Amino acid sequence: MKILMFGRGVIATMYGWALERAGHDVEFYVRPGRAATYGEAIDLDLLDARRRVWGQPVVQKWPVRYREELEPDHNFDLIVLSVPHYRVAEAVAFLAPRVGTATVLVFSNIWAEPLAAIGALPVDQVAWGFPQAGGGFGEDGVLRGALLPPVVFGTFGRPPTERERAVRQAFREAGFRLREQPDFRGWLWIHFVSDAGLHSQGLRLGSLAKLAGATGDLREALLASRELLPLLEARGVDLRRHRGGVLPFRAPTWLTAHALAWLLAHFAPARVNFAAHCDPEAAEPREICRDTLAEARRLGVAVPRLEAAEPIFARAGTS
Repeated sequence: MKILMFGRGVIATMYGWALERAGHDVEFYVRPGRAATYGEAIDLDLLDARRRVWGQPVVQKWPVRYREELEPDHNFDLIVLSVPHYRVAEAVAFLAPRVGTATVLVFSNIWAEPLAAIGALPVDQVAWGFPQAGGGFGEDGVLRGALLPPVVFGTFGRPPTERERAVRQAFREAGFRLREQPDFRGWLWIHFVSDAGLHSQGLRLGSLAKLAGATGDLREALLASRELLPLLEARGVDLRRHRGGVLPFRAPTWLTAHALAWLLAHFAPARVNFAAHCDPEAAEPREICRDTLAEARRLGVAVPRLEAAEPIFARAGTS
């Protein structure tokens, strides 16, 4: 399969590497002028947990190919769109007249109505998924992070199409375990408010990395996410369909916080993932908190812990 990773972010790079190793032809689309800045290879320092529970270290210089133009008559089979949620509209507007015959895998956080979020992209050419990996580029340019076995795919109450099945097969052949979510809209929004709860406390400490060993702050993060569950219901999410997804927020938070702290201390892939989120100036955590709070205010849902964190995440604008 000929695959274009849209952008050179953390997720695009990690999954582009995994897909290429599975035999696919992978390129990256980057903004004009970026290819020369990035150079011909990406330095990787990853923990790959697809086949080993505790992860296989990957330290290498990975040669990559970039393109700075995308014509509608390209021959890509798959375009993987993984950008911060507040960049989705911009990316979709760029891709819509250039999608050609490719399938577009939306592989991003989404807080808007999903079908509205894809704008003018042809609905029958769109597949939906979500990564289970994380990390960050350090000041030295090295990408550090962890690649976990599952990848989440979803639909909106119907079976996957032939295009969607082909995308799933590509990830399956790359060694990933597929998890299906028939109510992907609800799943995406539960994940979003979970991020908002974590980031509301991570920003207070300086970064998500500092949250890893702080059991009391993890409990506050869980409580912040619990306060956001009524917001999901106000948006029409049937939480009964996602009992497993919301269980960490409804269970006794002292127990869940200690379990999460233990996981981050002893399970290397989770620890590496959190440790890589160490940039106190990162825009995405602030934007997630900002947009969640704005929606809560629009719908009149009380979210006191997120409200209390507003002075911290409101300091900087979108970068």
